[in-house]
Amino acid sequence: MVDAPLSAHQHEKTTPLRQLEKWTDWLCDERVGPFSAAVAFALLYCLTQIVVMPLLSHVAGTGVGVDDSEQLMEMRFLAAGYGSSQPPLYTWLAMLAASLVGTSVLALKTVKYGLLAAGLTAYFTAIRRFGYSNRAAAAGMFGLLLFPQIFWEMQHALTHSVAIFCFTSVLLLALVEVEKRRSAVAYAFLGLATAAAMLSKYNIVIFLAALFLASLSVRETREAIFDRRFLISVAVAILACLPTLYWSIAHPDDFLAHSGGFGAGKGESPLETAALALRGLGNAILNFAGMPIAIVAVAFFQVARKTVTTPQPARWPEKLLWRTVALALLVTLVVVLVGGVTQFRDRWVLPIFVLLPAVLAMRFDAIGHRGGKAQGTIVFVGAVLAILVLPVSWYMHLHGGDSRGGVVRMDYRSLYEQINADGPVKTVVSSWFWVGNLRLVDADLIALDDETPDFARSIREPAVLVLTDDRESSSDVFEELARAGYAMDTVHRTVEVPQALGFPPRKVTITKLHKKFAP
Repeated sequence: MVDAPLSAHQHEKTTPLRQLEKWTDWLCDERVGPFSAAVAFALLYCLTQIVVMPLLSHVAGTGVGVDDSEQLMEMRFLAAGYGSSQPPLYTWLAMLAASLVGTSVLALKTVKYGLLAAGLTAYFTAIRRFGYSNRAAAAGMFGLLLFPQIFWEMQHALTHSVAIFCFTSVLLLALVEVEKRRSAVAYAFLGLATAAAMLSKYNIVIFLAALFLASLSVRETREAIFDRRFLISVAVAILACLPTLYWSIAHPDDFLAHSGGFGAGKGESPLETAALALRGLGNAILNFAGMPIAIVAVAFFQVARKTVTTPQPARWPEKLLWRTVALALLVTLVVVLVGGVTQFRDRWVLPIFVLLPAVLAMRFDAIGHRGGKAQGTIVFVGAVLAILVLPVSWYMHLHGGDSRGGVVRMDYRSLYEQINADGPVKTVVSSWFWVGNLRLVDADLIALDDETPDFARSIREPAVLVLTDDRESSSDVFEELARAGYAMDTVHRTVEVPQALGFPPRKVTITKLHKKFAP
């Protein structure tokens, strides 16, 4: 029996699907100059954001959100630590960008999307260097974009989490290079990657412990670790982290500033605390990894239903990554139960699952042709999500949201002029780091909040206290000012600051500060 030809209507319906399939295959298998098409997509995407977001801010006259405004406060000087329970590497990179393009939205977005691009590229390259197909590498890289905290939160907010994502990927690539080349340069690269990860965010310790233990369980990486040149990696990592380690010991209050946010021992009994801990961890895992696991599960069952060939056994890189994921989950569980941690943010579990897209892409490679179809599904969904998020990220960059993010809409040039109405001001203090946005107007301005290390020594007169109508309590900054020997003027000025996008003005109170005594 001969099949009837497709009608015109049927042909019209199938042509777009065929084009999408061709586009997906192009992303998986083709090249753009020296780059894989997948990597070229990631680089173009990040470059687009670096150009568009600062341009939108310039046209609309808006500032930046909470996390970026914190960086504006901190990036005016080089230090081994900046408080807020966060390591300093992201701020160092922001300083470097500012030295090249000025203290601006462009500098902030260059750092964020530069790290995102580097992380995606390193992730892709590591999978290829492990010996897997270009399609597996593309599926692993686009699989990362299935995590809401990566394809959305890292663009909408976050700073240090972007760095930890980048340098876990770089660390994986460094481990591949050590296994393949065993040279002094490769071991030094591994040490630098480890230090960069440590200086990105402190919960990377979980990933490092899991990766090290997993490496000891696999012959290929175990031999690399037992090589005496591994001492080069250890030495480089320790030397690079030493200044920040010393700073943390010398500033314990700043280092542990946000330790109360873990909700340790919140339950009325050890059993209740453990139950709260497990529930909190489970919710964080579900919110972080639920969506990508569901998408990959659909792709997997499509393959399992149609596959007739026996999958190839797992190779050593796949075993290494599976064990790393399992050990990271185990280490996290132990830390949570022993420490009585009951409060979680979704992004904190990133070190557990950052390798999951890679290891799943490797498994699909072992299935053969049908596995390639599943990889294509992951690439397609990840790429479409990234594209759909673009206009939403532009909107949120300008709008900021209805809560704390609304600080982006304030006209900081107008506020700056009103602060300086009675004469130039050198220091602006606030109860919260939204005030860092003023440094987009005057890069020489000192902006402080109560969490700034060495608060008293940072103030340069003339100084003012600036408070706005937000939910942040002012009591802590009042106490910090009192300890620093400063008093507030009895006369307060309340001004109205215009907002972009047609929002009503916000009221801001400005108070001069006077030195009473040396702290």
